[in-house]
Amino acid sequence: MKPSTTARLGCVDLPAFPLQLLLRRHPEWRAYPAAVVEEDKPQGLLLWVNEKARRQGVLPGLRYAAAFSLASTLRAGQVLPAEIDKAVDELVNALMRFTPEVEPASDEPGVFWLNGAGLQRLHGSPLQWADGIYQNLRRRGFAVNLAVGFTRFGTYAIAKAKKGTTVFHDPEAERTAAWKAPLQRLKIEAEFRDALFKLGIKTVGDLFSLPPGGLRERFGREAHQLYRMAAGDFWMALEPKSPEEPLVQKYILDDPEDDAMRLLFVIKKSLHPLLAALAKRHHALLTLWISFAIDHGNRIRESLRPAAPTLDVVQITDLIRLRLESLQLDAGVVEIELRAESCAATREQLYLFERSVLDHVEGPRRNLEAANRALARVRAEFGDESVVCAKLNDGHLPEARFIWEPLQRVQSPKPKPHTVKTLIRRVRTEPRTLEGAPLRSHEDGWLLGAKYGAVDKLAGPYIFSGGWWNREIQREYYYAETRNGDLLWLYYDRIRRKWFLQGAVE
Repeated sequence: MKPSTTARLGCVDLPAFPLQLLLRRHPEWRAYPAAVVEEDKPQGLLLWVNEKARRQGVLPGLRYAAAFSLASTLRAGQVLPAEIDKAVDELVNALMRFTPEVEPASDEPGVFWLNGAGLQRLHGSPLQWADGIYQNLRRRGFAVNLAVGFTRFGTYAIAKAKKGTTVFHDPEAERTAAWKAPLQRLKIEAEFRDALFKLGIKTVGDLFSLPPGGLRERFGREAHQLYRMAAGDFWMALEPKSPEEPLVQKYILDDPEDDAMRLLFVIKKSLHPLLAALAKRHHALLTLWISFAIDHGNRIRESLRPAAPTLDVVQITDLIRLRLESLQLDAGVVEIELRAESCAATREQLYLFERSVLDHVEGPRRNLEAANRALARVRAEFGDESVVCAKLNDGHLPEARFIWEPLQRVQSPKPKPHTVKTLIRRVRTEPRTLEGAPLRSHEDGWLLGAKYGAVDKLAGPYIFSGGWWNREIQREYYYAETRNGDLLWLYYDRIRRKWFLQGAVE
């Protein structure tokens, strides 16, 4: 597809973005060759490197030990994916001030495409638009390269190859500049890059000296796709990230209310889901705006700002209580709206909020160490066999499908999530004999003795036989649903001519 001369597309490249995050953490490393490694081990792969490392021959894809042999002052560290994702989300929100359509690269953190079509009245010219983006990111402390042109690949290649801001007014000029971009600046597999270097292919333009069919056959689909994108034959629509909805909670009261404590109780019910939504975005509350709609009157808008961004519901509730006690209302409140302004939360804030929610829902966590000490005392007094747990076992009979083994330590349960409730068959360790004629006829149905009463439904028989190698077994299993609501699992032993209760279904 031929690019339109009116459509504008911008590509922002924050070079070695994870490395920039690493250098923010270790600013003393800026004077040295530096790299982000996949693992902090000698054989860990280098993922991103700075210019000082590149000048000494250190490139992404090398092993840490091999890179260290090229640059003896190399500094390297890990950057966790969660830290990168969090920073990318913050930058997407910042770039949405300049265009509603921002697409972060899924496989290359720090690369963003922006749709600049239709923004002439807001920014005047593509150059002004690009300069606004560039200055905003520089103020945030990032090194930025930015290209504004007409195609996805062209802007990407130029942003990776040229420093600063580059704006093209002609698609042909963009294409010419893109063909001069060095391949080592682009995100391509290390083996493919090294193989091209051996063939003397060092720029995008050099790539077109190779036959496309042979390129696909020798290097695979990704290499052929790179060729097609550079040639302009492969067009990909922008996939912008949806902007986050503002965090708002509304509550409409049945009757006008002017009591401060009752209003606090209403606000607190809306505050919990608001903070949960913030935590889900990995944010903390910066400012809380509370809007009161007065009965037959205007709105009152109040703002509360904690001493530091927080997710502590107790701290926020206390600030709300103090504000409500000083608030003068001319009439009752009929509607309350909470709106949150937020910023990135720390890992400790998110952990403490998660723990407080779990304690609120599930109650305080049990002390496993105290439980193990208590069980040790039980074993000391009554013997090791007094504390046991069930374990699945291979067996022919239902009662032999599990065994009891000594329990050494208590561990937290790890149940699997289930969306549908399932019935559980409780199996007795020893089948219980049903004395007499438990299934005797009755005018209201069969009876299972005085304890269980009449049987409404009986499913079976399910015949089970075997044991000829030891002791012959012939059983007829039934499910009996009693009028009391019990669902019993029982069987008739043909050899012993007795009825037994094997278990129950709950």
